[in-house]
Amino acid sequence: MERAQEHASTGGPDGPATRPGETGTALELLVHGVGGTTPQEMLNDPRTERITGDDIAAVFRRADDVDAENSTDARHRGGPVPEAYVWCNLTSGNGTRALWLLLLPFMVVNLAHWMRPSAHGRRRTVRLYGLLVRLTGLTLTVLLVAAACEVALDLAAWQCAGTPACADRHSWLGFLSPTVSNGGWWSSPGRRLALASLVPTALTVLLWYLSRRTWSDYESQQPIVRDPEPDEVPGPTALGRPGFWYGRRLVARLRAAHTAAGLLTVAAAVGSAAARHDREPGGPAVLDTLGLLLEAALAACAVAVVWVVCRRGRSEKRLDRELDERFVRRLPLVALVLLALALLYAGWERPGWQSSGRLPGDATFGGLALAQGLLVIVLAVVAHALHRTDPDRRAVLRGLGGPAVAMLGCALGGVMSGGVSQRVSDWLDGTGASIAGPPVLLTWQASVIPPLLVVLLGLFGWLAHRAWQLARAERDAVARDYPDEAMDPARTRRIAYARAMAALTDRGPRIVAVTSGVTLLLGAGALVGALTTDETPGEAAHGTYPVLHGAAETAQALGSWLIGLGFLLFVTWGRRAYKDAAARRTIGILWDVGTFWPRAAHPFAPPCYAERAVPDLTWRMATWTRVTGGRLVISGHSQGSVLAAAAAWQLAPSARKRVALLTYGSPLERLYGRWFPAHFGPAALSSLHRDVDCWRNLYRLTDPIGGPMRLPGDQVDHPPLKDPLAYGRTDLLPLPAPILGHSDYQADPVFAEERRMLLARLRPGVPSPRDTPEPPAA
Repeated sequence: MERAQEHASTGGPDGPATRPGETGTALELLVHGVGGTTPQEMLNDPRTERITGDDIAAVFRRADDVDAENSTDARHRGGPVPEAYVWCNLTSGNGTRALWLLLLPFMVVNLAHWMRPSAHGRRRTVRLYGLLVRLTGLTLTVLLVAAACEVALDLAAWQCAGTPACADRHSWLGFLSPTVSNGGWWSSPGRRLALASLVPTALTVLLWYLSRRTWSDYESQQPIVRDPEPDEVPGPTALGRPGFWYGRRLVARLRAAHTAAGLLTVAAAVGSAAARHDREPGGPAVLDTLGLLLEAALAACAVAVVWVVCRRGRSEKRLDRELDERFVRRLPLVALVLLALALLYAGWERPGWQSSGRLPGDATFGGLALAQGLLVIVLAVVAHALHRTDPDRRAVLRGLGGPAVAMLGCALGGVMSGGVSQRVSDWLDGTGASIAGPPVLLTWQASVIPPLLVVLLGLFGWLAHRAWQLARAERDAVARDYPDEAMDPARTRRIAYARAMAALTDRGPRIVAVTSGVTLLLGAGALVGALTTDETPGEAAHGTYPVLHGAAETAQALGSWLIGLGFLLFVTWGRRAYKDAAARRTIGILWDVGTFWPRAAHPFAPPCYAERAVPDLTWRMATWTRVTGGRLVISGHSQGSVLAAAAAWQLAPSARKRVALLTYGSPLERLYGRWFPAHFGPAALSSLHRDVDCWRNLYRLTDPIGGPMRLPGDQVDHPPLKDPLAYGRTDLLPLPAPILGHSDYQADPVFAEERRMLLARLRPGVPSPRDTPEPPAA
């Protein structure tokens, strides 16, 4: 299986090399995109062999090409030897991975970290930006665990089990009810809370376990360790730094802090109820003192958690293999001990203690909502300052893409928390009058879903109208692109509509801006309404105009049901996306963009597949060019082109000069360059063009993902490929040619011609001149 390794020389990637004859063998390293594929499809051969890698990600060749480097066959000297890097198992697999979609708010806020504007000489401001995003991520963890505490502790153990009417309807809560169990041992309010706390505690431990386990599969692959070459200067993007794709230290530190924060949230939810009872007049003085000491210890540990999160960010300038001191690593253990003490304190016998009303959760959720809103606003101010330092006209929302996305992440967390709490309350309280229900703020947050959906429907209507306008404008362009064809109105409309739908991708920033702004306003309105009225929307509107009261009641009921339905659809679609390639291609680009980036702001976000894929590609390119001295073209489609560019940045400058880059359907500039200007902006892409030997990019006007690179001089982009290849029936294409859009770029003859020209430019030892004339259009 590992036959290619038999021909590699000993030593590391920078060790002494033996180039067996410098045969001039050319290699085309294919990297697939979203949705994945099989090595047989990529290599167009049913007989393939894995030459290096494992079941998660591997490099394959055709069976006849395994020993191409040492072969005397003339065909290996003419055309390139294709080699496929298959990484689809990093992001897809069995249906259980659809549960990662439940971590979507964490992934979204982690994306905001990488969306900062590019800036030079503003190191402190850049650090402040990262700090604000990390604090926002910490509030999301506390919000998720607090929502679990609300469901398990407040609604189930405190309210329903403490209410005879509710406990009678749910027999599984009978042993917790004082009336049903006749004053059983578990019927004490403190013991009920202690037992119910196992649910949010298990959730926190599960998140810790998943974060730690996925690190071994995705983020434990060490990049190449090499000495800097003479006259090597750092590039304009951080993706070329030695430690960029190895974030073990930061992920371990954040994992410890967030795990401790989750455990402390559970401890505070359990201990605060008992402490509030002990502070009442006539309460036991000893328990009152113990409650004060426990709350002080919880506050001190919470300060330590915030300090760990604020302490430092990523270490990218070197490969950081160290871990933080024992205090940071043992922080979850300290929080676990405090949780055990809180459970023991709450479970102590307190005669006459009965549960009534709600647990004190309104202040917690209100404080979290206020903190998130303030953090996002300050983040926007910092992002604006960075953008003014180094303006980029192509950056989305003038540098405010990160704060807008962070706002959406907080909104997702708030809506999921409020909706799930409201649905569980409706399920437990069949009559609607036996229990008090969730905190009013969560009900207000669930009630803003219908008006938000109205805004989204308006945006989709605007997009549909815009697509119709673009399609009408594209009809004349289609006629100009096929001047010698007899026009068929139906065929022209289909082509124009495909181009119009592809162009809607560039309207994405407006959708995000409007949604984020409306979300901020609705969230602020929900917070103000909850704090000023201390009633649910329906109760607050009682006695006002009938229309207003009816709208409030409808929004409250619809919000509860919509969040439940949306939750089920979310998991169902996620599972289908992981199992169905067609569905994955539809939504996969958004998920793959989110999981491409390392976990720099939230350790419980889905794992970063690029921390495995980029070192794989870098090792393969560096060792192959060093050992064989041959030519190499790395050919990346869609998301594969992003991995190819990231791997090329990790190479030594001398190795980068021996590599040609062929990208097609690439989102490098259209998505990554606009949304992540600090890492894929014009300066970064221009430096990549200078550093590799040559680079060509292919795209279509019908492609909703890929686009041009827009670099100065236009030496990278080929003119847009025709799609379809033929308007009508021809001698070569007697059947109607399909509209390919984002797929099957190899079917275009331009692809083979561009690859041939790239290989012709490369030489085994000396890079060729860069002033090759522009190839003719298709």
